[in-house]
Amino acid sequence: MPWLYLLIPLAFLIVFTYVPLGNLLYYSVTSWDGLDPDKPFVGLANYVEIFTQPQLFEVFGVSLYYLAATVAQVFLALLFATLLSFNLRLRNLFKAILFFPNLINGVAIAFAFLFFFRPGGTLDITLQFLGLGGLSKQWLGDPAVVNWSLAGVQVWRYVGLGTILFIGAIQAIDSQIFEAAELDGANAWHRFRYIIVPGVRRITGLVAILSISASLSVFEIPWIMLGGANGTSTFVIQAYRTAFVDGKVGLASALAVVLLLIVVAIALIQRRLFKDEVDLV
Repeated sequence: MPWLYLLIPLAFLIVFTYVPLGNLLYYSVTSWDGLDPDKPFVGLANYVEIFTQPQLFEVFGVSLYYLAATVAQVFLALLFATLLSFNLRLRNLFKAILFFPNLINGVAIAFAFLFFFRPGGTLDITLQFLGLGGLSKQWLGDPAVVNWSLAGVQVWRYVGLGTILFIGAIQAIDSQIFEAAELDGANAWHRFRYIIVPGVRRITGLVAILSISASLSVFEIPWIMLGGANGTSTFVIQAYRTAFVDGKVGLASALAVVLLLIVVAIALIQRRLFKDEVDLV
């Protein structure tokens, strides 16, 4: 009976995950152009090309901006979750506000932030209202700040998801622990440092790996807002262009495999870093 219940989800998993993955691995060792019925086998030539042509791999430098934003994202999510897990007025409203961006389509977000960052747009008007007009820049035109701007969009979009996950973890901590700490004279910082942070350790690992995976596979926001121009091309955009503009599906598949291996490696490292006592038993 259990296998009968699992039959349909397993079928979907195999058809839509493992079969495409097998095809990806196969394409990555061919020089297929995406149209020709013949797929010439080239072995590891595509992988050699990736690591010997810097322009194919240097786009990972853009991911560093999103990785840096990931740190801010995890910190803000934990901060908001801590504030919203205790007696705070309108906390349910704030939860909804924080989580709402996670429900919006990426295309809509991209177009909204085009108006937000444009010269004389929402951000510049806000800075002028606050008397900080001198800080206005070409947010999407200056190569020095454009990737920071796009990374900020990523933080705004996903910080709510991390917040909700952290809230669940904090509320799972026995309330008697907080009461005992308060009786012992622990202040808010001590409760956060010695109770909340260790108590949400596993969720921190989950939020971190989700955020890092998202930062390495950024596509829609920089693609829709700038088309990957002005130094905003990510690894996924590079793979897309290689496949559908240059007609090198085999090479693009190898790029996708490299990205997959990097994400898996990060997940394994994260598992080692956040291994707790339960895992050690």
